[in-house]
Amino acid sequence: MNADFVAERAVSPVTGVERWVVVDAGSFDLHTEAVAFLASLRARGCSPNTERVYAGRVALYVSYCRMRRLDWRTPGFLDLAGLQRWLVETPLPPRACQVRPGSVRYRSQGTANAVLTVVGEFLRFAAVHGWVRAETTALLSQPKLLRFIPPGFDTGESGRRRPVEAAVFRFKVTEPGYEDLSGEQIRRMIDAAPSARDRFLIALLACTGLRIGEALGLHRGDMHLLASSRAVGCGIEGPHVHVRRRTDNPNDALAKSRHHRFVPVTVDLVALYTDYQYERDDVRRGGGVGDGVRASVPPAAGPGDVVPECQGDVRRRRAGCVTVSTATWCSGSWATPPRCRWSATGTSTTPKRGQRSSASDL
Repeated sequence: MNADFVAERAVSPVTGVERWVVVDAGSFDLHTEAVAFLASLRARGCSPNTERVYAGRVALYVSYCRMRRLDWRTPGFLDLAGLQRWLVETPLPPRACQVRPGSVRYRSQGTANAVLTVVGEFLRFAAVHGWVRAETTALLSQPKLLRFIPPGFDTGESGRRRPVEAAVFRFKVTEPGYEDLSGEQIRRMIDAAPSARDRFLIALLACTGLRIGEALGLHRGDMHLLASSRAVGCGIEGPHVHVRRRTDNPNDALAKSRHHRFVPVTVDLVALYTDYQYERDDVRRGGGVGDGVRASVPPAAGPGDVVPECQGDVRRRRAGCVTVSTATWCSGSWATPPRCRWSATGTSTTPKRGQRSSASDL
């Protein structure tokens, strides 16, 4: 399908603020309602990554409506059901970086559910502003009685909160679970890394379970690796790292959680960070680096040394280091709860009482 509407990144010529918009691919006219919806995400303090993903999915929806000659404001039940089927039955376009023709790719049912969730939010937002009728948004959900209560869910007095609104257009997807890398595979990844920086980054993800955005957004001041950090005003005992959300990182790395937390680390990780500091000092003499933990300037480039300048490059790097490329990179590094914390000796370490878990808050 040729995209009739596309998501574009817009930069204000006055303030330099970046935002995402939905425009007509032919005339580049703004889709007013979609742009207003994206502006509401910014007003709510949503992540720029959320705004980017939502922009693409809203553009996909309005493009589908134009292709089927539908008014996006008044889709019927059969129209929304057709969109649900179309999402999983229509082949995806080839990737921009794909040189040779590969196998045909389709959206998974989980991805289709994510798109339909955004479509539902967009239509409900439009209904609040009078652009969509209430009858249309009523098609998106139906009452459902919770038979099995999720942990921590408050049903209220006499179970009055057991009835909820469940999505109508949603595939029933079986969770496949998560695959973890073994200690041996992690060691192979570390051995295959061409620089001390990359060895430290891989071990950091394996040891702490940080998200990739959290790891790439660390500053040197977040690394408290002494037995006591009281000299720098931190009362937390033992080596640890602080995870803070920053929106001004030069590499655009962003921690998803807005809550500050600390994560304990092992002695082996401290040793790898020390080796990286020697390498970083050489880089600093050659041209200077910023305050971020991961220096943007590479050390002596070796054969096949690729500097990951964005989170996507870091993800792609792992595929060449281990055989099981479908496994979650270093248990917990993609927001999955780590079962253990890796150390170079192959043993696991657990946090002491009073220390917070390395699993993300979100």
